[in-house]
Amino acid sequence: MTAVRSNTVDSVLRSSARRTPDRTAVHYADRTWSYAELDAAVTTAAAVLTGHGLRPGDRVASYGHNSDAYLIAFLACSRAGFVHVPVNQNLTGDDLAYIIEQSGSALVLADPDVAPRLSDGPAVRSLRDADDSLLAELSTPRDFTPQREPETEDLVQLLYTSGTTALPKGAMMTHRALSHEYVSAIAALDLNENDRPVHSLPLYHSAQMHVFLLPYLAVGAENIILDGPDATAIFDLVEAGRATSLFAPPTVWIALANHPDFATRDLGGLRKAFYGASIMPVPVLERLRERLPDLGFFNCFGQSEIGPLATVLGPAEHEGRMDSCGRPVLFVDAKVVDEDGKDVPDGTAGEVVYRSPQLCEGYWDKPEETAEAFRDGWFRSGDLAVRDAEGYFTVVDRVKDVINSGGVLVASRQVEDALYTHPAVAETAVIGLPDDRWIEAVTAVVVTRDEVTESELIDHAREKLAHFKAPKKVLFVEELPRNASGKILKRELRDRFAE
Repeated sequence: MTAVRSNTVDSVLRSSARRTPDRTAVHYADRTWSYAELDAAVTTAAAVLTGHGLRPGDRVASYGHNSDAYLIAFLACSRAGFVHVPVNQNLTGDDLAYIIEQSGSALVLADPDVAPRLSDGPAVRSLRDADDSLLAELSTPRDFTPQREPETEDLVQLLYTSGTTALPKGAMMTHRALSHEYVSAIAALDLNENDRPVHSLPLYHSAQMHVFLLPYLAVGAENIILDGPDATAIFDLVEAGRATSLFAPPTVWIALANHPDFATRDLGGLRKAFYGASIMPVPVLERLRERLPDLGFFNCFGQSEIGPLATVLGPAEHEGRMDSCGRPVLFVDAKVVDEDGKDVPDGTAGEVVYRSPQLCEGYWDKPEETAEAFRDGWFRSGDLAVRDAEGYFTVVDRVKDVINSGGVLVASRQVEDALYTHPAVAETAVIGLPDDRWIEAVTAVVVTRDEVTESELIDHAREKLAHFKAPKKVLFVEELPRNASGKILKRELRDRFAE
């Protein structure tokens, strides 16, 4: 009876293949897969992986770039009962070895260009671009019967946190958690089979894979996978009528808005714009909406541990609350609490906590961190936010990014929004640096598009903010460090400039 009642991640594809077998599921490079072809490829890949001697519950790491092969490998792990471990393709050295070793991966599927970075450890097999790659094996279809039918409560993926504030932790995601998250995403983001989504952010990251690609496969949409968020490629697809839906983090939307072709290309065919993974500066959002007034913007907020979608602000909800991340999605219950876990009144800042079937089971082989995060029946998010009387949440900051300036807490987001209103500021990240007088000095790290001085930016911020919130110092850099999902690594900035 278990198999009849179970709902697994790969069944998302299987259901769509039964419903619309001949409909196009995925385009990547010069390859196109119908839903039936993609489903058959996943079955063959599951048989190939099982041939490596893997058993249900074994971890399989994927270390590669965006591709159809990457997607097939993930779904094949799900079908075979293995635990998929997505690895940031930019990691090297100790950072890379840490995730492979900490997860206990028995096999690594890697693209040939990054495989040489892997040191001694588990067996390595090419994902693609090799005669013996997983992709090459798909030309000969195989039948597959799992050693044990995967069940709803089984682990299907270890989603490693971004590590912006500490060593990454592997959030243990079950089939149940991700299946619930897919339904939440479909309902909150109005995903449907008539959308034409472009997936350009890394598939190793939970947002692109689990908020968009898998839910879009669930509804039977036609998906395009790109190697990365190339502005010209995206503009071309929109103008050709092949793309109507796009997700990108704020850093990528900023890059698109700053692109010289943004003002002249015909982008009217883009109907849905999703942003998330980090806080969107309000001035940037206003600029995008002014340029594309008919485009519906969705703010998607959450974190890896919840699959990752937790709240959504829809297009009709933006007016009057541009800085809000919306209300909880279908399967998420959220509230704001103080340090002792007690509810705080609406309008008061506190930590966001969650209850949800979308939540992970804890952190892989980290019982102390799991106990710290899951307290009193709620998951501690680490995000500082305010909830209003209508149930809308506004994120103030990460708890660890709030700046203690002279004993007064300053939210870095508010300072960043003020700086983004200056025309010379292309990007900025505000951090606190150790200071004998202020405890932490409010410091703006800025990438400029035009010449501007430190004093000009400080004066500009003081016109918009109380003086104690304005930067004490401005540091100019060529670019801001970020992970592959576009999230700015403030921990790295603090380490770099702490001296």
